[in-house]
Amino acid sequence: MGNINRNNIYDTVRYNIRKYRKEKKMTQQELADAAGLSHGYIREIESFTMASSFSLDAVERIASGLNIEIKQLFDDIEE
Repeated sequence: MGNINRNNIYDTVRYNIRKYRKEKKMTQQELADAAGLSHGYIREIESFTMASSFSLDAVERIASGLNIEIKQLFDDIEE
């Protein structure tokens, strides 16, 4: 999964997006469709090798697409 920096909020959100997407057995494309975002953007957000940031609007749309509370995406990473 790459090098996760536990002190980086973007890495925490990336990790949690992927975790909840996989728990719901959704593909990146299905999440993109549910969130109204592009597949490439979801792939970029989930990638720990990309140095980009993303907006809170995108995070809110992803949480809605996952049918979870946005705060769940900011929860600490569990080992």
